[in-house]
Amino acid sequence: MKKLLASLLALTMMLGAALAIAEEPDVSPEPTSPVAYSYDELTVGTLTPLSGRFFTDMWGANTADLDVRMLLHAYNLVEWKEAQGNYGIDGSVVSGLAVTADDAGNRVYTVALYDDLQYSDGTPLTAWDYAFSILLSAAPEVAEIGGAVNGANYIVGIDAYRAGEADMIAGVRVYSDYQMSITVKSEYLPFFYELALMNVTPYPIHVIAPGCTVADDGQGVFVRDGEQAAFTAELLRRTVLDEQTGYLSHPSVVSGPYVLTAYDSAGGTASFALNPYYKGNSKGAKPSIAKLTVKTVSRDAMLDQLARGEIGLLNKVTSAEAIDGGMELAGQGLANTSNYARSGHSFISFSCERLATSSSAVRKAIALSFDKDAFIAQTVGNYGLRVDGYYGIGQWMYQLAQGALAAPVEAPGEEATAEERAAYEETMALYAQISMSQLPVYSLDLEAAAHLLEEDGWTLNREGKAFDPAADDVRCKEIDGRLTALELTMLYPSDNDMADVMGTTLVDNLRQIGVAMTLEARPFPELLKAYYRQEERTCDMIYMATNFATVFDPSATFSTEDAYQGTDNRTGIQDEQLYALAVAMRQCEPGDVLTYCQRWMAFQQRFAELLPTIPVYSNVYFDFAEPVLQNYAISASTSWAQAIVSAYLSDSAEVPEDTEALGEDEIIFE
Repeated sequence: MKKLLASLLALTMMLGAALAIAEEPDVSPEPTSPVAYSYDELTVGTLTPLSGRFFTDMWGANTADLDVRMLLHAYNLVEWKEAQGNYGIDGSVVSGLAVTADDAGNRVYTVALYDDLQYSDGTPLTAWDYAFSILLSAAPEVAEIGGAVNGANYIVGIDAYRAGEADMIAGVRVYSDYQMSITVKSEYLPFFYELALMNVTPYPIHVIAPGCTVADDGQGVFVRDGEQAAFTAELLRRTVLDEQTGYLSHPSVVSGPYVLTAYDSAGGTASFALNPYYKGNSKGAKPSIAKLTVKTVSRDAMLDQLARGEIGLLNKVTSAEAIDGGMELAGQGLANTSNYARSGHSFISFSCERLATSSSAVRKAIALSFDKDAFIAQTVGNYGLRVDGYYGIGQWMYQLAQGALAAPVEAPGEEATAEERAAYEETMALYAQISMSQLPVYSLDLEAAAHLLEEDGWTLNREGKAFDPAADDVRCKEIDGRLTALELTMLYPSDNDMADVMGTTLVDNLRQIGVAMTLEARPFPELLKAYYRQEERTCDMIYMATNFATVFDPSATFSTEDAYQGTDNRTGIQDEQLYALAVAMRQCEPGDVLTYCQRWMAFQQRFAELLPTIPVYSNVYFDFAEPVLQNYAISASTSWAQAIVSAYLSDSAEVPEDTEALGEDEIIFE
């Protein structure tokens, strides 16, 4: 596994370069008036509008919000280790870790913290803050105000706490300000990304629940009411959800490299300043760019803004036209460019709880009516690849299945026995069976699409008579005594100009087989409300895009339990087999790459059979930056917000002298 992931970065960069081949643009002369760059402030342009969800996933998120979170919140107990290809402890936060078992066979992780962690207001950050984060993630009071409280369901005692049957979480203990433990249920193990179970970011109780404290009575942790305040839904509604001051959109006290100084939801702009109390990341890096501004940009104006110095960094550019324009600016010396393969994809999400789209036959017929290749050619061009499953081209599992990444199996040496050579050959044969060719592909085929609809009973017209393709406009079907017409609505982001392309590659084709589809633009915040099912949906489909987390565990996304419907299960798909396959995928021993990939492929096959979404493309992201942005290593980072910590603004590309790196050793104590 270590060798596999250690080579992933180099391969990803190669893949990005291969996909980025395009016709050389004309190089125009440099402008006569030089751009006046700022050296203490950087403006970051994002095509995904900020939605103000800058605190946890409990109220949903988008990629722009996730980037902001990485600026504001830090000191997670664990972090992704590229060289190991897995999660490990953050050596700037955790000074020691012991893993033991209790009498019931549950796994106990006991953690010692450094005593120099602080919030942005100078308040000490302790084990009580991590315990509060876990309590908050499952609090019934959060559920009462609309938050999803399904996180950390692997912790002993959290289910009873979430259900209101217990006042505490027995599986979380705090022994002192800087020592705590988390106990994981035995039935949740093994877990392929095991230390990811310690993925806890601290949040300040003195801001979110002022007057309250966290206590441990020897049986577990709980929130203790203060003399002047009680931990209630009404308290959290005020401190978290208030549109002007709530922690969701205006987190005032944070632990990350930057603090939020302003957020304009109407203008889609957020401003940040350095957090003076941030001690640095595990590599000892602290940010040097004094001020950041993140703003939503339009596709039409963003390159001109970059050329004029109004935007210092354009993040996640995807359209072929924009990438070509950015490359032209690079040729003029007005921009630097970086590219990296995406770990996610764009897709059409079905509302599977809706009458018509609850049918897999209807979903497949729509997929067979979609000229996906033409859509890709007209949007991302040579910078994207067609996908036919729940994956992105930047994921190592896809690259291994595609044959672009070698199986992590060491070839036997000359001294190997016959048995060892046979075992090697058998293992390699099993890896060879993991191939993307195993997935069904839904290519444009209107005849097959119409046949599927007929088999599914969509054989009537609006009068209840036999549907005549030459005379009738829409297919109908009698469902529960009512004549239901195949009249569908697809939402898409209002700042996305894909309507014309979607019209010619899907809507027109659907009309030929008796399906009427209306495209409806929605502002991104409204779109997210529909996507996360925060209101009853009246749409049948939503055009979206997503990036997958490094821990690929889609079990909550496809859970059939009521508690997961909405923020977690966005499509509304209810399939026990798909859910079981997702659970089986995560339940692999750490390091067992073969079993994980086999189960990953089985999950992908079932997903493609059901088609709760139509995957469209995964692509190479391009970032374009002003020439004075130095040491911006986005291809080695999970986000621009992570890369910006080590970056700086200067005419010189010489890296400034770093502070002494903090230790990353994982110290085991008794």
